[in-house]
Amino acid sequence: MDKSELERQLAARILELGFELVDLRAGGTARRPHLSVRIDVAADAGRAVSVDDCALVSRALESWLDQTGIGEGRYILEVSSPGMDRPLRTAAEWRRFLGRPVDVLVPQLGGRFRVRAHAVSEEAEPTVELEFPKGDRKVLKLTEIKEARLGFDW
Repeated sequence: MDKSELERQLAARILELGFELVDLRAGGTARRPHLSVRIDVAADAGRAVSVDDCALVSRALESWLDQTGIGEGRYILEVSSPGMDRPLRTAAEWRRFLGRPVDVLVPQLGGRFRVRAHAVSEEAEPTVELEFPKGDRKVLKLTEIKEARLGFDW
């Protein structure tokens, strides 16, 4: 099974449990795949992912992985929360965290910035309106943002 199909299958199973797939990292070897799965609760849940949530999802995924024979049952599966520096990739994720600080990498603008998103458009090509540190606002295509993660201050 290729990575995009694996991701689609995992996302569907995780969604059935009331969570969303935030990130999938697949590594290891064909004989011993290593799957690192990051999940989050539904946008309207108003709570964070707990250890019990990760255990629930892990058990459900293990059952499915065993049935499919991935890695002949010798896979490594890690299920965790997206953490404080949650990646933002889709328009829906940007919309969910409007107004929150986000650390972005935009090579065309010269590097990394701490911004706040004020509007998201899902037209033909999704865009986000960002407010930069000096108050300047720019509308960027999501494809122009190489990396985006929720920002936090220590």
